Amino acid sequence: MKETAYLGIGSNVDPERHVAIAVRRLDATFDRLALSPMYRSRAVGFEGEDFINAVARIDTDLSPQALRAWLRALEDEHGRRRDGPKFSDRVLDVDIILFGDREIDEDGLKVPRPELFHFAHVLRPLADLAPDRICPGDGRSFREIHAAAGLDESGLSVLDRRYRSPS
Repeated sequence: MKETAYLGIGSNVDPERHVAIAVRRLDATFDRLALSPMYRSRAVGFEGEDFINAVARIDTDLSPQALRAWLRALEDEHGRRRDGPKFSDRVLDVDIILFGDREIDEDGLKVPRPELFHFAHVLRPLADLAPDRICPGDGRSFREIHAAAGLDESGLSVLDRRYRSPS
């Protein structure tokens, strides 16, 4: 049975190229790809180049753990390093934010991803893509969560619409 998953995508190392690669691979592999607007955002927690961030919706028949493994392989294929600090440059970062209506906390996988409540570069594109979707375990829509969060969005800027296409 297919589940709908929402994925956070980000890069600050040649970000236009790496985000486009991720979107093309997601589109070629999974069903019903939809993409939020792309946002440029400042690095969080360290001094670095700006990120490009987006949220993608896919349908998958993979388990959450198998999807995480597939996403990690995609990141690794494009030079993702896992031996540095948590807040550092990222060639490619693709995380499961939501997986169906499930709440998951096992084997290092937490869904809904806690960062969605704390970082505008995750919550804003998710609220753009799925404003009326109810957050598992929270009961509010992402539009409501975004409105109530009060996150600083001064470092976010929406990019030209040409980045919305997976081609």
